[in-house]
Amino acid sequence: QVQLVESGGGLVQAGGSLRLSCAASGSIFSINGMGWYRQVLGKQRELVAAITSGGSTNYADSVKGRFTISRANAKNTVYLQMNSLKAEDTAVYFCNADLIDYSGSYYSNRSYWGQGTQVTVSS
Repeated sequence: QVQLVESGGGLVQAGGSLRLSCAASGSIFSINGMGWYRQVLGKQRELVAAITSGGSTNYADSVKGRFTISRANAKNTVYLQMNSLKAEDTAVYFCNADLIDYSGSYYSNRSYWGQGTQVTVSS
């Protein structure tokens, strides 16, 4: 089994910064893409940023220039540095990993989600 554990959320004033971390552990053979999504109550979950195993990144237009995604492959960890936070960034942030896990001699490509971490930006 695979677990994704997020940390780093909290309450911050507008203009401030937060850094989210997400560590994947368990029966992992390899990790392809990793990403961060966010969801506001009553709205669909949306992509914030994603990064491939090779380091290519993709950002939502609303966070370009303010957020930076990075990963430490040796630690199976992805980070999201969030600067110049705005009230509209308030949401639950979820980590996602597209990976190959294993059970005995069986390997499977699956997508896993973290439990979510609350980010609240006060204006």
